[in-house]
Amino acid sequence: MHIRLETEVDGNFREVIAAFDQRLFEALKPPLAKMEIVEFTGSQKGDRVHIRFLQPIKAEWISIITADEMHETEAWFTDEGTQLPWPLVFWKHQHLIQKVSEDRSLIVDNIQFRAKNAFLSFLLYPAIFMGFWPRKKIYRKYFLRG
Repeated sequence: MHIRLETEVDGNFREVIAAFDQRLFEALKPPLAKMEIVEFTGSQKGDRVHIRFLQPIKAEWISIITADEMHETEAWFTDEGTQLPWPLVFWKHQHLIQKVSEDRSLIVDNIQFRAKNAFLSFLLYPAIFMGFWPRKKIYRKYFLRG
């Protein structure tokens, strides 16, 4: 399954990609999920993110940053799940930041996921979509220039 969310924010794309740190990650926590960040080493290739969900389900989630690149008009990094909560068996999330202007950027969340079977993937789609939808508002507020 594929989910793509786009959010335009204040800030040069290089500044925006540089702000993808633990502070932003904590701000992006899903509103209904109680979780703790066990490990966050960064957003560059080889870095690792380990999350422990406490509610509504108890589960471990570990992702490795498998790619990161910077170009003239865009930058991105990709995290891939190595330990996922049931029923997920595949997770790949590209965080793409594109230059809109010198002081505006577009954040694109490109998410690919798969559950144990197509039916479960279909059932998970709305939950994952709604888990990421609030990021649009959070991104706008986080990168708002005063």
